[in-house]
Amino acid sequence: MAFLCRKQRKKNKHQSTKKGNDMEFVGIEKQLFEELVRKFEYFEYRVMDICNRENDRTLHKWMDNQDVCRYLNISPRTLQTLRDNGTLPFSQINHKIFYKPEDVQGIIKKVEDRRKEALYRGRNI
Repeated sequence: MAFLCRKQRKKNKHQSTKKGNDMEFVGIEKQLFEELVRKFEYFEYRVMDICNRENDRTLHKWMDNQDVCRYLNISPRTLQTLRDNGTLPFSQINHKIFYKPEDVQGIIKKVEDRRKEALYRGRNI
C-alpha cells in the first residue's frame, strides 16, 4: 500500500483549517502508484522532447536588442523609438526583448530612409 498526500483547500474564505490538519492522505496500491509515477515520467519526457524540438526550430532564430542594433547599425535609443511607435514588432519575456528576424529585415528600408533624412538634417541615428 502506498500513500499520497494532498493539501486540502478552503471551501470559502470564512472556513479555516487548523494547523496540522490541512493535509489529506489517500491510500492506493503500490502497483497503481508505480504506474502513476511511470506515466508522469513519460509525460515529463514528452514535454521536454517537444520543448527541445521547438527550441531548435525557433528560439535560436530570435534576435535580442544587441543583435538588432548591430544588424541595423542603430543606437539602443533608436531601437526603443522603433518599438515605441510600433514600427518594429517585438516580444518580451520577463525583462528580455526579442525580435523576429523577418520583422527586422522588413524595416531596413524605413531605417535607411530615416538615416538619409537625419544626415540631410546634420544628425546621426
